Amino acid sequence: MSESRSTAKSEVVLLATHKKLATHETVVQQALGNRIARLLGATFAGAYDPALHKDHALYYIPSDTLIGKRQGEALNIRTADDFFGGLIDYPFMATKAISHPLITDATSRPEGWSDRFFEDAADAVLAGFSVFNEADARRAGRLLLKDGPVRVKPVLATAGRGQLVVTSETELDAALAAQDMREVEEWGLVLEEDLTGVITYSVGQVQVAGMTVSYHGTQSLTEDNAGETVYGGSQLWLVRGDYDALLKLDLDPDVRRSVTQAMCYERAALDCFPDFLASRRNYDIAHGTNARGQVCSGVLEQSWRIGGASPAEVEALVAFAADPQLQRISASSHEVYGQATLPADAHVLYEGDDPDVGLISKFTQVQPYDRTQ
Repeated sequence: MSESRSTAKSEVVLLATHKKLATHETVVQQALGNRIARLLGATFAGAYDPALHKDHALYYIPSDTLIGKRQGEALNIRTADDFFGGLIDYPFMATKAISHPLITDATSRPEGWSDRFFEDAADAVLAGFSVFNEADARRAGRLLLKDGPVRVKPVLATAGRGQLVVTSETELDAALAAQDMREVEEWGLVLEEDLTGVITYSVGQVQVAGMTVSYHGTQSLTEDNAGETVYGGSQLWLVRGDYDALLKLDLDPDVRRSVTQAMCYERAALDCFPDFLASRRNYDIAHGTNARGQVCSGVLEQSWRIGGASPAEVEALVAFAADPQLQRISASSHEVYGQATLPADAHVLYEGDDPDVGLISKFTQVQPYDRTQ
């Protein structure tokens, strides 16, 4: 995509969606809202209030992907310059459900479903199916189990929470019984081949205040206070410019493949979803080995919304804005559960006892670009 034009905004606001935020998430979004406001030469005005902010020149930071062109028009969101996130037509498009085809003769097919999206993005995703009812889920799971373990992935869960790996039909039935089928019918459920030895790469792009920044990176996992393995942060290598600027770098083969797979996935979305609009795009790409011993890779999901890597993205935007000659930089975001001693150069976004997740520290670090992958 071309360099985004800068549009004058007077205020930056946080926009609530269906997504319930934990306290630490709200605090981090407020901090990022302040930084984005400074980039735009605007004022951070807190939470959006339709009455208070009527007819104001607003820049929105939605808590999740916005759904429906009508909602965008009501908020005067018409280009990527109007918000930090994404806008799509139907609920399932905001989730990992778009990454896989429906099973043959699916009994539930959501409005707006595009078979062509999977056809265009087939080389960029893993083997799996998206389903929208229990019957299709059971049939898809049994089909995938013939080739090895299957990962059952609720599409609204974040940070890796709620996923189950099943190795038998009995385990599959138990996993499906644990799902909220009303949620599945609206948003979908993913069943996907399970990989071992997984490395998850991140590829993304942000457009804010006339700047376009693209990046590749890696994710880390950690244990939360309940002992569950969850997202622990991202290390990003960022460049000023489009994905093509990223590909000009000396990248390891797996990183280069991740970038090209993300580009393929995004092109399919732009071609198949005509009203798709996003200023923040992030893709998780897994590299690992399946049960048949095949090394494979694919986009696990897209994030067209503010996300875990966004603190690092915003740090980079601030650095690029401060130095017009700067062409690349490295930034990282971190989420640490329990008692922690933070690095001296940490830019702390949240540190405290969150009512939902317990003790957690969230911070960023910025370093010069290093070609080491």
